[in-house]
Amino acid sequence: MGHSARYNVLGSVSLTLSLIMTGCSQSVSVPQDSTSSSVSSPHAANFTTYSAETFFDTTSISGNSFSADGSKILISSDESGIFSLYEVAVKTGEKTRLTHFDDSTYAVRYFPDDDRLLFTKDSGGNERYHIYVRETDGTVKDLTPGEETRAGFIGFTRDDQHFYITSNQRDPQFMDLYQVDTDDYTMTPVYRNQQGLDVGAISPDGRYIALYKQNTNRDSDTFILDTRTRSLKPQQISQYDKPVQFYPETFSRDGRFLYYSTNAESEFLEIWKYELATGKHSPAVQDEWDVSFIYFSDTGRYQVSGVNADASTKVTITDTQTDQRLHLPALPDGDLSSISFSDDEQTLSFYLNADTSPSNLYVWDIGSAQARALTSTLSEEVNRDVLVESAIVRFNSFDGMSIPGVLYKPKQASADNPVPALVWVHGGPGGQSRTGYSATQQYLLNHGYAIFAVNNRGSSGYGKTFYHLDDKKHGTDDLQDIVWGKKYLQTLDWVDNDKIGIMGGSYGGFMTAAALAFEPEEFEAGINVFGVTNWVRTLESIPPWWESFKKALYDEMGDPATDGKRHRAISPLFHADQITKPLMVIQGANDPRVLQVESDELVEAVKANGVPVTYVLFDDEGHGFSKKENRITAAKAYVTFLDTYLKGL
Repeated sequence: MGHSARYNVLGSVSLTLSLIMTGCSQSVSVPQDSTSSSVSSPHAANFTTYSAETFFDTTSISGNSFSADGSKILISSDESGIFSLYEVAVKTGEKTRLTHFDDSTYAVRYFPDDDRLLFTKDSGGNERYHIYVRETDGTVKDLTPGEETRAGFIGFTRDDQHFYITSNQRDPQFMDLYQVDTDDYTMTPVYRNQQGLDVGAISPDGRYIALYKQNTNRDSDTFILDTRTRSLKPQQISQYDKPVQFYPETFSRDGRFLYYSTNAESEFLEIWKYELATGKHSPAVQDEWDVSFIYFSDTGRYQVSGVNADASTKVTITDTQTDQRLHLPALPDGDLSSISFSDDEQTLSFYLNADTSPSNLYVWDIGSAQARALTSTLSEEVNRDVLVESAIVRFNSFDGMSIPGVLYKPKQASADNPVPALVWVHGGPGGQSRTGYSATQQYLLNHGYAIFAVNNRGSSGYGKTFYHLDDKKHGTDDLQDIVWGKKYLQTLDWVDNDKIGIMGGSYGGFMTAAALAFEPEEFEAGINVFGVTNWVRTLESIPPWWESFKKALYDEMGDPATDGKRHRAISPLFHADQITKPLMVIQGANDPRVLQVESDELVEAVKANGVPVTYVLFDDEGHGFSKKENRITAAKAYVTFLDTYLKGL
């Protein structure tokens, strides 16, 4: 996703992650089987439907760091039921589990010269992530202790003697920069953030720090801080008399250039480079879509860049010595991500993900005839032929604007056998529904529900004009795009026109509740996952570490000091008496973004209407989930709810 969404701090809740049911205002009967079954009909002969246990036997993995000797790769995997650290042997694919916490742990990387490693972990989903080091003997040390501390990893210096982290331990509102000694972990302050200038990149020798400031939701600036000067005053390098975005990406390995993303000269984000010695700006990577990222291998020989091409990622690897594109061997269809190089740059590893295949880790000896898959994350019980590939489609909304979306047609669906459908709304504001594997979506599709993931106006990935069309129009124009997405579904002969629901997480949860409140006759049922229902409270109770982005959030959503009336007008909670269709509400007790009280109040208000409400509260989760057993519980609850109120079973 392009950086136009960096400040969309509500984020997107992944509905493929886990849920834990601790209380419901209405009982939910969920099947307990763990096997598949064949469903035979004139429309779907011998079609196999799978249980939630089977679908969520899929393993989710992330992280990709070679060990110093290149023999192992550090990843995070939830094969144990919760995300833990594993090292994967490059030659055999054998995995060894390294952490055993009750909370999920996420891989950062190995140390450059030994098998020590860094990882992050929060507590119960509170999003106060700390940086931890795991020693070679297995002992673990929290480098950023403190109940209110939130920290992030930046990178190692070129000489491998130090690494950099950001932390709000001095001031909860701002992330300061610290240098950490790799031997004794002594932390030395490097940059005190008192102006809301956040760290974007650090030159390999540590001399230059690239900072950025989000001025508004349309405008950001980039600064260079030379740590060798006495003034220590950041110098602004983004000089435009119009609002444009400037975000630092990375420095060249020789420290001569800063690469940054900007939409100053285009409708889309491009990568430009700034020569520190001369102050010259020049284009580096341009495309007809957003250029999402750029980075380099350790020596700088290989440049990796990615483009967000119509909701899919297209990656290019360039050999900077020859200026030629590196051609990978034949691979299954899908998107590449998280490309990493071994220390000698003879081997690279990457993930490959597709609609019908969850992410798998591959390694490739550069120049060899084929790449090797080190993992096989799809359940062995699932026949890939029953999985559904998406199609990118567009429809005209209420004002004639073309709106894109990702459409999934169940294998059972036909003109003779129309199926119920869900309009799926992404998080944000400013997120994007993209192609790729989702166990939750495939489970719903397998059980006969079409899915249309609408990228309403205000979504990222389609240019800055489209992105800003919903500014201070949330719950109005963007909601109409969702409604017209439903109307598009009704033009398809394989969709049951009278059985269309809506489902979304985070901002998508707000849109779900808003659709039921403000367009009460459009959708037959809704599933609101961690959705904002009271914008007045949410915008007044944002976590302190959002301070740098608060102005941008207010530019998009409105300032509580001046827009309180509009916030109340678009908040479903204050219009819950208009909700007449069945509602499911999902909430995490530890959610720092959407407080539990919002969902509590919405559930009580809708119940007062005599409307069926299913409330699922997660007592050990925040704004997103991590436990596999709870994904299974959630998936069953979704299907039970939809079978009841869409299929009428």
